[in-house]
Amino acid sequence: MNTQHSSQFLMQNYARFPITLIKGEGVRVWDDEGKSYLDFVAGIAVNTLGHAHPEMVKTISEQAATMLHCSNLYFNPWQNELAEKLAMLSGLDKSFFCNSGAEANEAAIKLARKYFHDQGKAKYTVITAVQSFHGRTMQTIAATGQDKVKQGFAPLPQGFKHVPLNDIAALEAAIDDTTAAIMLEPLQGEGGVNLANIEYLEAVRALCDEKGILLMFDEIQTGIGRCGSMFAFQKAGVSPDILTLAKGLGGGVPIGAMMATDKVAASLSAGSHGTTFGGNPMSCAVALTVLDVIAKEELLANVEARSKQLIAGLQNIADAHSIFDEVKGDGLLLGLAANIEVAPIVNACRENGLLILMAGPKVLRFLPALNITKDEVAEGLDILGKSIEGLNL
Repeated sequence: MNTQHSSQFLMQNYARFPITLIKGEGVRVWDDEGKSYLDFVAGIAVNTLGHAHPEMVKTISEQAATMLHCSNLYFNPWQNELAEKLAMLSGLDKSFFCNSGAEANEAAIKLARKYFHDQGKAKYTVITAVQSFHGRTMQTIAATGQDKVKQGFAPLPQGFKHVPLNDIAALEAAIDDTTAAIMLEPLQGEGGVNLANIEYLEAVRALCDEKGILLMFDEIQTGIGRCGSMFAFQKAGVSPDILTLAKGLGGGVPIGAMMATDKVAASLSAGSHGTTFGGNPMSCAVALTVLDVIAKEELLANVEARSKQLIAGLQNIADAHSIFDEVKGDGLLLGLAANIEVAPIVNACRENGLLILMAGPKVLRFLPALNITKDEVAEGLDILGKSIEGLNL
């Protein structure tokens, strides 16, 4: 295996850190020089059960020997079972399976427009939040409320508006006769770890009902236990008409899902949308294992406990250093906001054996696996604290 850091044969679209990872176990990973790291990135909220979880390894091995793929021209039992399981867990009725979060959001936008088209209504505009992130396809970068992801790709698809998060007056003012849907992340990840407050989500739901438009929740990063409930919207008690999932659903195996109520899902009729690989037996079997392990190992309760521990530790660090403003987020999607750029802290932590991310230039982001232990959280906090102190910021 060639483990050199150079990207001679790779396109340069990623600003990669200067390490090459070759192995993972639990919440630890190793590079090609044998150095270990505590992983508080989890593949950017993907590795729900950490690395090489034995139940996932077993499922992948058995499924590879049974069936990897068959066309969606046929039913497969793993897809059927996963759709039923997600319906039971979410309260929504129907699922469409794809391969990524961007694809799930593409499907959601298409469904919202098709729903109103089928009623003979010219409703196509989707309103999203400033600092939102919905994917890297042309349509999902148009939906994203960050200009930096759009540079160089004009002309973008039309039909999107962006308003500040948690500002119901701005949202209401943006609605017009063309508005089809409001699309929100209950907790923005890429955009800075910004939480939509419960009162706002309740008001958005009421506004959608009043105006006859759809509410879509993008839970690509927050879904599947990341915030301490199976879906973040459940904490607010506000149900969407359309829900999108990916990342943590497959625990490392690519899968995305777009869910909807029966009423809305009916517009995705035969031939209106599709994908070759979506919902294949392997990805669905692994997703079922992820959901089973979350229940069996009581990981939602662990998320709540480890979240409190991590928040308390981050707050102690914030109190000790004037460069920090606040601890943000929910569950195991947390941010530590600073008044300086935090890239040096990320780099120092990596040198000291802890992998963390940024959410914008001034927010540290923490996304460990849902089965992280008390001792591992304490170890990560210790490395973070020592790394900050060593920089003399």
